Amino acid sequence: MSGAQAPVLAVRGLVVGYGRIEVLHGVDLEVCEGKAVTVVGANGAGKSTLLRAIAGLLPARAGRVELLGRDVSGWPAERRARAGMALVPEGRQVFAGLSVRDNLLLGAYGRRADRASALDTLAQVQRLFPMLAERAGQAAGTLSGGQQQMLAIGRALMGRPAMLLLDEPSLGLAPGAVREVVVKLRELAALGTTIVLVEQNAAAAFKVAERGYVLERGRLLHSGTTAQLSADPRVRRAYLGIGG
Repeated sequence: MSGAQAPVLAVRGLVVGYGRIEVLHGVDLEVCEGKAVTVVGANGAGKSTLLRAIAGLLPARAGRVELLGRDVSGWPAERRARAGMALVPEGRQVFAGLSVRDNLLLGAYGRRADRASALDTLAQVQRLFPMLAERAGQAAGTLSGGQQQMLAIGRALMGRPAMLLLDEPSLGLAPGAVREVVVKLRELAALGTTIVLVEQNAAAAFKVAERGYVLERGRLLHSGTTAQLSADPRVRRAYLGIGG
């Protein structure tokens, strides 16, 4: 379409598998600049596989991944990261023995930032997550699960990415910690951060994202605004635990 803005991320007919098992069967999705999109589905639906394929950690058997209008399907994960993809992995994977501050500074390494630039970004991230400033000298492994999740998000932001890819950020967290993470993700979305949020917890995901996709057994079954999906009886029954 003439004048239409190209999406930051476009996934076209993506097919991904492990060995002889095909997990994703021709997945399509788009994410526009400054928008938050979620992919929800039950455990085993293929959500994490989709995110890992987008990030370049798994090869695609067919289809393509486009970042900022460029076909990056053949690019390794490191090159995709340098081009603007930042993956916040499932399980957080912070460096437990390093301080919170050092974990954050490692996030700037991939963009080869000079010290002044890295410290400027660090200050911005600490303003977004005051807890990370308060606990800057504390070993990351001593943080609570929710605090480690915020650290993982902050570390990803240190690379000044074009988009954040978040893999199950609520997984394993207490309800209070989930609420805190949702609040921070909503703040990031309100600031215009481009987000792809993969979640089993659809209720939490729908509070963050404007649009959503429902993935089931490797196929996208439903898509629309999160308001539309929340009103869909099929989605309400299967993913929100609401009858009718």
